[in-house]
Formats: sequence, structure tokens, C-alpha cells
Amino acid sequence: MTIDPATVRAFAPNGTLRASINLGNPILANTDKASGAPVGVSVDLARAFAERLGVALELVVFDAAGKSVEAVAIEQADIGFFAIDPVRGAQIAFTEAYVLIEGSYLVRESSPLQHNDDVDREGTTVAVGKGSAYDLYLTRELKHARIVRAPTSPTVVQTFLEQNLDVAAGVRQQLEADSRTHAGLRLLPGRFMVIQQAMGTPKTRGADAADVLRGFVEEMKASGFVADALRRHGIEGASVAPAAPAA
Repeated sequence: MTIDPATVRAFAPNGTLRASINLGNPILANTDKASGAPVGVSVDLARAFAERLGVALELVVFDAAGKSVEAVAIEQADIGFFAIDPVRGAQIAFTEAYVLIEGSYLVRESSPLQHNDDVDREGTTVAVGKGSAYDLYLTRELKHARIVRAPTSPTVVQTFLEQNLDVAAGVRQQLEADSRTHAGLRLLPGRFMVIQQAMGTPKTRGADAADVLRGFVEEMKASGFVADALRRHGIEGASVAPAAPAA
């Protein structure tokens, strides 16, 4: 893939590619315990894309999806890694998904809720991470239950417990880990949504830049790069997204 110099400048006008990294989703990125540096699938993809462009890489790190999205939307970052959502799509050009992640509900063992369809009832309170894909999706889909927004996705279960809420919603892997830490919790069977995680860039960077980023993601899926990164970082609960439909 040969990239036109004008497109390189569109991504990195100052010679450095700024990648927005969300540490609030442990499937995509986390902090290395030894070095304290960000690591994960999104970091690997950011590094590979910077190498493809032939520019330096700067990681712009956030603790929540909403903050990470905003950084790209207002061009404080050049690329980012987000769940595809029409609200976000107003300002960000998305690639096709590179990873699929399950969204699940967590309740107390004593909860009368047994299935995902039981959640949307009057009087039910649901904790979600503010600005996360789950927040955006459930805000559209829940007609009766009340949403309570935790500051970040990793603090959803803490908010759920402290405020004595009925349901915690989020990344299945994160909820499973929290349920092992706090006794008396269980996941509802199945999933209430599948998150399509994609790369994105500000729409102001132009159609050529968006096309280059889409092509890069498709190459990374087809080559096995994404699958290898998931294995290397020990990620479970996520799968490589299928190839994009032919144009």
C-alpha cells in the first residue's frame, strides 16, 4: 500500500500521528504493569499505522470512551479506536469493524431478572459508563428502565454496588472480572448487543484519508495481525470482525 504524501499530511500535518487510546475498554487497551505504558490491540494497530505512514506516533490516552471520541471529533487526535455509532459518525469517518465485542448485563444473585429482555421495565435502574457505546445504544433502546451513568466503564460495577442499582451493563470481559472480585453477582445469559470496534479519523481529513484507513483495517484483519494481537495480549470475549463487503 503506497500512500500519497498529501494523505500522509492529512493524517499527521505536524509529522506525528496522534492516536487516541481508551483505557476504559480492557479488550482494546490496558496499562502494562511493569512499565506503566499503554498496551493492547489498539496500541499495536496505532503503531503499525504510523509505520505505514512513515511518521512518529504519539499516544493520547484517556480513561473513558467518551473522552477518547471527543479528542478525535475536535481534532486533538488524528485517529482513534471506537465502537461504531451513528451519533459519533456525525464528525468521525469510521472504518469497518476490526473486532466484535459482546455487551452483557450483570445483576445480583438475588435479582429476579433472568434474561436480557427482562431488563427494560419500569423501576429498573441500569448502570453504564458515561459516553460508552453501551450508553449510546441503551439510551436509544431502553424505553422503560432508567439509565445511571458511571464516570467511566471500569467504574460501572462500583457505581452499581454503591448506589444499589439493579443492573450493570458493559463489556462482558470486564463484568466477568468484576463478578469474580465481588461475591453474589451473576451475568445474565447471552448478550444484549454486539459492539463493532473500528478505527476512525475526523471527517475533515477528507475522503482519501478515510479510504486509506479503511484499507489498512481490512489488510490488518486479512493478514492475521488483529488475531495475533488478540492472542498476544490474552484477550478473550472478542473476535476478529469479518471482511468488509466488496464495494
